[in-house]
Amino acid sequence: MKINGTRMKPVLYILLIYNTLFISEIFPLSAQTPEEIYRKPLKEVLDQVEQRFSVKLTYDTRIVQDKTVTYAPWRMKNDPEATLHAVLGPFDMVFSRNSSGGYDIAEFQYHRRTAEEGKAHLERLLSFYSTPETLEKRREELKACIWETLGLNAFPERNSLNPIVTPKRKYKGYTTENVALETLPGVFLTGTLYRPLSGKGAINRLVRRKEGFPAVLLAQGHGEIQHYGESSQVLAATLARMGALVFSYDMFAKGESGLQFAFEDHRTGMAQTMQTWNSMRVVDFLLSLPETDASRIAMTGASGGGTQTFLATLLDERIAVSVPTVMVSSWFFGGCPCESGMPVHSCGAWGTNNTEIAALAAPRPLLLISDGGDWTSTTPEIEFPFVQKVYLLTGHPGRAENAHFSTEGHDYGPSKRNAAIRFLAKHLGLSTDSVLDASGKIDETACAVESRESMLVFGEKGEKLPAHAIRGMEALKKLLSL
Repeated sequence: MKINGTRMKPVLYILLIYNTLFISEIFPLSAQTPEEIYRKPLKEVLDQVEQRFSVKLTYDTRIVQDKTVTYAPWRMKNDPEATLHAVLGPFDMVFSRNSSGGYDIAEFQYHRRTAEEGKAHLERLLSFYSTPETLEKRREELKACIWETLGLNAFPERNSLNPIVTPKRKYKGYTTENVALETLPGVFLTGTLYRPLSGKGAINRLVRRKEGFPAVLLAQGHGEIQHYGESSQVLAATLARMGALVFSYDMFAKGESGLQFAFEDHRTGMAQTMQTWNSMRVVDFLLSLPETDASRIAMTGASGGGTQTFLATLLDERIAVSVPTVMVSSWFFGGCPCESGMPVHSCGAWGTNNTEIAALAAPRPLLLISDGGDWTSTTPEIEFPFVQKVYLLTGHPGRAENAHFSTEGHDYGPSKRNAAIRFLAKHLGLSTDSVLDASGKIDETACAVESRESMLVFGEKGEKLPAHAIRGMEALKKLLSL
């Protein structure tokens, strides 16, 4: 037997073949590439980061399962943050420093940054306007861009709303009617209209002016109950008892809108567009009522309703007072595509964020309601100081306020409603006298909480939905020629 011209004994040849197979089994040829030699499980690499830098990493172990890091040892840098960037980057994962000095690791979320990034972004945005003129230029730039980005420039001319109104129900100091508005041909928005009780009551003598009643848009957030929920009913009824017209309405593809569109349609960018359009059509509706004072239109809403509030306020200057609740943040953009599914936050130099959009309501009165249990926890330290600087440029710093509830969570509960009511009373010319108890607190006990069934326009099974109502996103896109 010859190998490379050298004669070998059969025994030596057998040993050579055996050794070659043995080595190949332990060190397969594919493992000889640097990529494979330096490959390690992600969990093992993160453990090493903790040991090397004496830091605690917090994460859901499910997001690291079955993931491996190529060139793992070479991703170790001289500080923990540079190392985490190098290790997590290929997996589209991010980290943020927590209050205990360690790091929280999560999968990338396009709608969320760190509070530090939010603060730095606001500081950069402030550099764009140092005079009322440059502020106005920025406002007009963002308005035009957001309008186009939402696709509103492609919408048809505003059609007749053709309101469908159910019989009026009478309560202490106010009435309610269920209303459906045809915001686009064949597309309906439903809600409840609250009116101050007409007649000779003290409330009418106290708050009604010859030019009419102020009006409030009450947009809903992501609660499954929508405008049928107790919190929304109580807020709307209290404002009506004080002398305001209030229209409380649902999100797109929720409530009775679900008769036309699937819930999945709500989690799309089109929902963000439709909700903005619907809010502007609600303004059209309120102004069509002969008793509405056009100079006193306000809007409020919590969570996703807060997003609708600051977007509509920027785009529609007929809204004179804005109260976005538990939503305005410089580092959180809304976790639903119905809030951040369209690239409105890419508008303008260096983009924008929800705080700047809300602040550009200036000099119109603005109340930010925030709490310690969600992304508005930094409002007193980060977001509201920015808003104050913007309002200072307009010469009306006192028109911007912040009501912060550090021990509360994400809701539109009694204390937040109280703050909103007093702010709206102040800027809409309402009196709280008719809703105060003996101790001077706002009394909500006179507000009726109606059943969902009694607040429907189209019936329990949708049997009253007009025959020409469109159904599904494809029909909507066809209507809009998309």
